[in-house]
Amino acid sequence: MAKAVVDQDSCVGCEACVGTCPTSAISMVDGKALVDADSCVECGACVSVCPVSAISQD
Repeated sequence: MAKAVVDQDSCVGCEACVGTCPTSAISMVDGKALVDADSCVECGACVSVCPVSAISQD
């Protein structure tokens, strides 16, 4: 696995990932999700909950 990365162009700002992240590594900045790589534990919870597939693990 790898750290979660948000495609800013695809993110619709629904905040589903924010509530799903067990380490609170995701915050909203200017209406888009942003992952704090230092806090991300590579669990993939945000990837599976994103309705527009804007989050990936590279």
